[in-house]
Amino acid sequence: MSSWNELLAPAAGPLTTTQLAVGFVAPITDLGLIALDGEESASFLHNQLTNDVEHLGVGEARLAGYCSPKGRLLASFLMWRSASTIFLQLPRDIQAPVQKRLSMFVLRAKTKLSDATELPANQVVLGLGGGLAEAVLQTWFDALPATPYTKLDHPLGTLIRVADVFGEARYQWLMSAETAQTVAAELADKLSVGDGDAWRLSEIHAGVPQITKATQEQFVPQMINFELLGGVNFKKGCYPGQEIVARSQYLGKLKRRTTLVGIADPAAAAGAEVFATADPEQPCGMIVNVAPNGNGGVDALVEMKLAAIEAASVRLGSADGAPLTFLGMPYVLDALDL
Repeated sequence: MSSWNELLAPAAGPLTTTQLAVGFVAPITDLGLIALDGEESASFLHNQLTNDVEHLGVGEARLAGYCSPKGRLLASFLMWRSASTIFLQLPRDIQAPVQKRLSMFVLRAKTKLSDATELPANQVVLGLGGGLAEAVLQTWFDALPATPYTKLDHPLGTLIRVADVFGEARYQWLMSAETAQTVAAELADKLSVGDGDAWRLSEIHAGVPQITKATQEQFVPQMINFELLGGVNFKKGCYPGQEIVARSQYLGKLKRRTTLVGIADPAAAAGAEVFATADPEQPCGMIVNVAPNGNGGVDALVEMKLAAIEAASVRLGSADGAPLTFLGMPYVLDALDL
């Protein structure tokens, strides 16, 4: 199979947010897929994840988290159903251990977990977004998913609309290698071509966090705004860590959120701690996700104390490190003072 970079080369440097807003396409190569097949797949996952799986329709996609018994996120997923299969999309660097851990709890449930990353229908995954993306996709699709977190299955692949960014729709398009070869030239002609960093930058500006190896077991879902994004259903039944997650929500004990920042230091990485200048002795938060912003630095989602967000004087690595520039979030960060 030809790689996406062999089909067409990305831009010489990282795409900027301006280019993302106009229209872009980028390969998503760092995410894998776990497939669950069997008549009890939905009920099994419903008892393991933070979101409702039993009522997940074939035209929907949802975010969901997988927590430790202490309520800390081991993984975050984009999940959807296609016919009799449920798919969980997550970073490849944690896929194998997460799949193994989930498999340990299958017991007598009629479901089977497998790695679906390299299946023919999923060989190429493209991320598209910006003002031009919708018109370009209409070259091949008569209709597009109408709202965020809806999907459609098509002879040319699976098209999932995810969270909007810069006021425009974003999509994931999962397709075969053969389809990729037929659409590559048209996409490259109409859209800015980025690499995986471009998709991560769009996710960051959409305010959608992702748990990676560097941040496993660091956050309860609300710390990374997961319930604001519809990734937690508080009316469903029990799952690992559910009591702690519910307590954080209803007792108002959580004083931390994730916000969007720019950092001039290009070496900033997920898992790095940040420090408020008003309290330099202890970290006030941690980088969740980061991507080059095309201007020599990075943009990042950073989990931190609400007081630090309000003070807006925070630095990377120590109180003397590179300053964080607070950027506008695409949704309101409501404090959990209930």
